[in-house]
Amino acid sequence: MPNTSDTASTPPAGDPNYLVGLDLRGRRVVVVGGGTVAQRRLGLLVASGADVHVVSKTVTPAVEGMATAGQLTVELRAYADGDLDGAWYAMACTDEPETNAAVVAEATAKRIFCVRADVARDGTAVTPATARYDGLTLGVLAGGAHRRSAAVRNGLLEALQSGVVTDDSEPVTPGVALVGGGPGDPDLITVRGRRLLARADLVVADRLAPPELLAELGPHVEVIDAAKIPYGRSMAQEAINLALVEGAKAGKFVVRLKGGDPYVFGRGYEELEACTEAGIPVTVVPGITSPISVPGAAGIPVTHRGVTHEFVVVSGHVAPDHPDSLVDWAALAKLRGTLVLMMAVERIDKFAGVLLAGGRPADTPAAVIQEGTLRTQRVVRADLATVAEKVKSEGIRPPAIIVIGPTAGFGLD
Repeated sequence: MPNTSDTASTPPAGDPNYLVGLDLRGRRVVVVGGGTVAQRRLGLLVASGADVHVVSKTVTPAVEGMATAGQLTVELRAYADGDLDGAWYAMACTDEPETNAAVVAEATAKRIFCVRADVARDGTAVTPATARYDGLTLGVLAGGAHRRSAAVRNGLLEALQSGVVTDDSEPVTPGVALVGGGPGDPDLITVRGRRLLARADLVVADRLAPPELLAELGPHVEVIDAAKIPYGRSMAQEAINLALVEGAKAGKFVVRLKGGDPYVFGRGYEELEACTEAGIPVTVVPGITSPISVPGAAGIPVTHRGVTHEFVVVSGHVAPDHPDSLVDWAALAKLRGTLVLMMAVERIDKFAGVLLAGGRPADTPAAVIQEGTLRTQRVVRADLATVAEKVKSEGIRPPAIIVIGPTAGFGLD
């Protein structure tokens, strides 16, 4: 931040701003202006624990909501000299240059650092491009070149998230992370999941985990194929559990990379139980789950206002009449909302039949999405009466998500 004393000399060439972290917890911060410019800055101020006070003729609905929630206070009036009394920090964010200049003048007279949003060089402080990541706060200044500072900030954040840049020189503590890899597109893994994957010594990967993520691993990382191919070769769950436990006991950081979310028909909790029984620490990283994201990627919402008030996700790994089935298909047939079937391609005729027998209308829209979110994604449209035949005639194969209900007729192929 520039020196604002009366004896300040001309600042040296380059960026004169001194980057510093302010402890604003419980300290008064005055923001003059309540429009979208101020709104963008208020979230971080509130998150820092500052006592935020807004003075503005009008405020956006979001700012009003923050005030209603008790996160800050608002006075709906024009700025007046003296509004900065008791402040530690100030921001001038109105759309009136003369008002912003007056706020900076008062702040300077009272030796309060002040950001001027419309003309940054005329303030006594500037707001860096910032990001927060796992306990770190990143801040980038570029001499007023805001797009440049934002681009560098974004690049640093992405590098940390992807594991290209590590924020910890200490080795990872041995243990297991159950990581949801998302519905298929490697870009849809969570930030935390990708970061932990980049630090793995051993990866136990499902068939439905995005294979592109494995290509990013270093040559030292051991990969165990835990694929479970429908009606084909598979690694027994007990063997998977053993691989996780033995890997961690050998001093490795093990990532169990699964498709979708570990706890949505992914047997993730069984793996957690096996690890905890062996005294292995486990981190669970939720994933973007396919029964919601795959229809969404195909333009099909699982809910829609005025159309459906519920959606149900059902595993189709056993037929309705199988003794191991835990599903009340008669109850599902009576619902009016969205039904999402997973692992149901091979038995769709039986599922459609039991729903029709239970009273679900034959013309209920149905959609089948194969390899959702991937370049090879296919969407097949039908209704409940014809979906089984359509799956067969179109050669649909797993992995596929089946959506039945009014919203299955939404979207564009």
